Amino acid sequence: MLIINGTLITWGENNQVLSDQALYIEDGLIQALGRTKDLLEQYPQTPRLDARGQLVMPGNICAHTHFYGAYARGMAIPGAPPADFPQILRRLWWPLDKALDADAVRMSALVCLVDAVKHGTTTLIDHHASPNFIEGSLDEIADAVSLAGLRAVLCYEVTDRDGEEKMYAGIAENVRFMRNNQSPLIAGTFGLHASLTLDDNALRACADALPEGAGYHVHVAEHEADEEDSLRRSGKRVVQRLDEYGVWGDKTIAAHCVHIDEAERRILSESGTWISHQPRSNMNNGVGAMALETMLGAGMNVALGNDGFSNNMWAEWKTAYLLHKVAHRDPRQANGSDIARIATVNNARLIERFFPGQTLGELRVGAAADIIFVDYHPFTPLTDGNIPWHIVFGFESSMVTATIVAGKPLMLDRELLMLDETVIAREALALAPQIWERYAAHAVKQL
Repeated sequence: MLIINGTLITWGENNQVLSDQALYIEDGLIQALGRTKDLLEQYPQTPRLDARGQLVMPGNICAHTHFYGAYARGMAIPGAPPADFPQILRRLWWPLDKALDADAVRMSALVCLVDAVKHGTTTLIDHHASPNFIEGSLDEIADAVSLAGLRAVLCYEVTDRDGEEKMYAGIAENVRFMRNNQSPLIAGTFGLHASLTLDDNALRACADALPEGAGYHVHVAEHEADEEDSLRRSGKRVVQRLDEYGVWGDKTIAAHCVHIDEAERRILSESGTWISHQPRSNMNNGVGAMALETMLGAGMNVALGNDGFSNNMWAEWKTAYLLHKVAHRDPRQANGSDIARIATVNNARLIERFFPGQTLGELRVGAAADIIFVDYHPFTPLTDGNIPWHIVFGFESSMVTATIVAGKPLMLDRELLMLDETVIAREALALAPQIWERYAAHAVKQL
């Protein structure tokens, strides 16, 4: 395929804005990049996709999400509103994950994947939980991802909150999936819920089962309760406690890290661990704002996720850009270029850990052809250096018109090619009443 007449936003370490450009794609990779006239002469017989002057960019990457939370949309929580994040866990998320069966897991994934394709998010790192459907749950999600044509990293969250048998089943699901997965667009990692739902026996069992060369995906200090629980259990804060079990490293993702201290940051930094930031979720749960500037100043590996919110990653950019300014009453916080680097360069380097040997998240020869078209018409100059502020103040998800992964079009001219959104929404809606009924039965037990 030859993509012609595009204005390229290359991202990468040295972002460039290049007008009237073409990309030659073969075997899922960008094989040539240059002026449209030159590549048309070089590849005259190749099928063409005309970008018609739109922006042509690498697809967005999400460093932390939860497909399984899709059925929470519009759902009522019994009783008085939860007063804090621990109550939100006990009264919303833990009863909901218990309500999920194979059909619910599959449809939760599919509705999120439709959302991702429409919003130009080509790669997602998911963190899954369904304690009454553990074995095979990652296969259901992987099948949905394959149907959608997207790129993903999957795991099952291990926890002991539902008993030892299900804890071991979660470990087995992670290991089984990592060993058996054959898809070139899907990878596996080892999911942990959080220190506050993992006793020492569970952590030791996970450490013993971790396949060689693998890392973890775990929630860290999203709320003070995680730190308080760790201190009660061990006399250590969360990062120190998990460090004893070899959790940290450059293939581990520590989600949130809102309430870690300087000593914990040092451990994460020295180990090369990735910290994923989810500002919309942190605001929604009222848990606070991570020390973003401190982490960036220390050279820490900070990435950007959405925690199950919509897969409009530009909304996450905008929220990160604004949250830290208001949290510190300092408009210099969360500089636009820093937000852009986190969401593009850092997210790409993170996802490459799971797809070794591949270049992702940028437009250059040899990189994976994960590409989106954006129908954005700037009325001020658009340059290599100011594109972050165009995104924060001008881009909308509705501007995405095409989504391509590994050279395969998933959406063209806003028409989905791999998934039928109407059918998926109808089938998901038909399941919702019984899922909500099962949720309510579990939730009332927490009142």
